[in-house]
Amino acid sequence: MKFSIVITTYNRLHLLKRAIDSALRQTIPCEVVVADDCSLDGTQEYLNYCREKFFESGNSRFVYHRNEVNSGHAATVNAGVLKSTGDWIKFLDDDDYLAPNCLEEMARAIALHPQAAIVSCIAAQINEQEVELSRTPQLGTGLAFYTPQADIHYGMLLELLPFGTPVQVACRRDVFLQTGGWNSQLDTNCDDIDSWINIAKFGDAIFINHCLAYRTVWQGACNQKFSLSRRLNTNLVMKEKIYALVDEKHRDHIPALKDIENYLKLHWLIVALKQKNFQSINSILFSSIPAVFSWQAWHLLFNALLNRQNFGSTQIQKYVLIK
Repeated sequence: MKFSIVITTYNRLHLLKRAIDSALRQTIPCEVVVADDCSLDGTQEYLNYCREKFFESGNSRFVYHRNEVNSGHAATVNAGVLKSTGDWIKFLDDDDYLAPNCLEEMARAIALHPQAAIVSCIAAQINEQEVELSRTPQLGTGLAFYTPQADIHYGMLLELLPFGTPVQVACRRDVFLQTGGWNSQLDTNCDDIDSWINIAKFGDAIFINHCLAYRTVWQGACNQKFSLSRRLNTNLVMKEKIYALVDEKHRDHIPALKDIENYLKLHWLIVALKQKNFQSINSILFSSIPAVFSWQAWHLLFNALLNRQNFGSTQIQKYVLIK
C-alpha cells in the first residue's frame, strides 16, 4: 500500500513549508505531491529548489506540479492527484499539517479492512501560533472502527458520520478518479464534502479516534471568504444530494427533506446570531422564519448536538478494528 500526500497551495509559502515538513516526516515512506495554483510569492522558486535537492539525492518521492493558469482550489486538488502514483491519497491544504504517525495509523486500519474507500481521523483546531483551540469529536468506541457502505450516507445525512476537512481524510486514488474528482464550481465551499459523498458510493468508511491532523483556524482560511448565507445554500444542496443516496434499508428512518432543510436554516441562523453577523442575520432570517417555528427542525438540532457527544444511532453499524 502506497500513500501520496497531495498538498495544494497558493501564495502561502510561510505555511506551506510547515505542511511539506509534516509530510516528509511521516513514519512510513510516502510520495509528496505539491500542486501550486500559480503562486507569486516565491513558492515556485522554493519548490523547484526542493525538487532539485531530491533529484540530486536520487529520491523521486517529491513531485512538484504548477498550474499553467490560476485555476482554483478544486482544480488544483485534481491536478495534484493526477500527478500522484499512490494507491491512497492523503489530502493536505497548505495551512494545515499532519502528525508524524498519521499515515502509519491510517495504513494499519486500512490493512485490517481493505474494503474501505475512505478514512477519516480526529483533528485538532489550532490558531496561528499553533495553540490548540479544540478537537473534532470522537466517534464511537475503539481506536478505529469501520462503517459499511450502506450506512454511510444515512450517517452523513444525520451528521452521525462527519468526515471533516481535507486534513482529516484519505481515500483510494482509483475511487477518486472514478468519481471525477472535485467540483470546481463549488471551489472551497463544500467541494471536499461533495467529494466525500461521491467516494462513499464505492466502499466502506474507516474512522480513527486518534488526533492525527492539525487544522489552522485563521482569517486567511479559504472558508472565511464565503458569507454564511452562501454556506447555508451550499449545505442545502449537499443535504439534498446525500438524501437521494441514502440506502433503502434506512428510508423508513429518515426525516422529510423539508425538515432537514429547516434544521439547516435554524443552525445557520444561530451561527449568525452567535457571531453577531447582522448582514447574515438579515439575509437568512426571512427564509428561516418557518424553521424557527418548526418542532421537527428543533428536534433535529438537539439530536445533532446529542449525536456529536454520544454517536447515538443504533441504525449505523460500527465494527471495531483497533481497540
